[in-house]
Amino acid sequence: MTQDNLAASHFQNAGESYAKYRPTYPDELVAFLASQCQQHNLALDVGCGNGQFSSMIAQHFRQVLATDVSASQIENAAPVPNIRFAVEPAEHCSAEDTSLNLIVAAQAAHWFDLVSFYEEVRRVAAPGCVLALVSYGVLSINDAECNARFHQLYYDEIGPFWPPERRHVDNGYASFDFPFQELEYPEMSIERDWTLEQFIGYVRTWSSVKAAAKAGKQSLMESFAEELTSLWGDPQQLRKISWPIAMRLGRL
Repeated sequence: MTQDNLAASHFQNAGESYAKYRPTYPDELVAFLASQCQQHNLALDVGCGNGQFSSMIAQHFRQVLATDVSASQIENAAPVPNIRFAVEPAEHCSAEDTSLNLIVAAQAAHWFDLVSFYEEVRRVAAPGCVLALVSYGVLSINDAECNARFHQLYYDEIGPFWPPERRHVDNGYASFDFPFQELEYPEMSIERDWTLEQFIGYVRTWSSVKAAAKAGKQSLMESFAEELTSLWGDPQQLRKISWPIAMRLGRL
């Protein structure tokens, strides 16, 4: 199975639940990326999913090309006047040569054939183009008992069901080859206040949870949901969920 097919298989028919529960990036991240760009004519969001991040980028650029290998994800993208959505692999996009001022892959680059992707980046990047491989790491809950139970699920119980590529997300893409002039960035995180239902709904979107269920281990998620319900208290109580943001950020 190719990298493109592998990525698509993990997200096929998942667009609706993905759009409902997945966390969105902070405005400060997009504003920072835009501030690093010399021009704001055209940006590319690679592996755009349902276009959450694309719509934020579109507020800073005249045009955005948003691509993903999953047709299901693209179908669930809300239309935005200055965004063109397309079902395309990261390694072969429809952008013209030297046309892009910003190239972003948010929580997606671990699915790419990086050698081919970097070749494509060099083709489509305008002089001074910024490349950002963005990821968010393992979340934390601002309650010690809930957080400990979550980490048990993440590392011990469904850990074996994560695809091998997940390790790159957990280390913030630090192990990636990145043959570009690297730039520094400020510390940032995604912060959300969620109810119990929102949190469990989010966890259920994970490919590892679905893989565990397919392997006959659906009880792992059900036991987690039951135990977390007991620890959470009032299910309508909001708890702060935080994901650290990491990047490989460079200029061409």
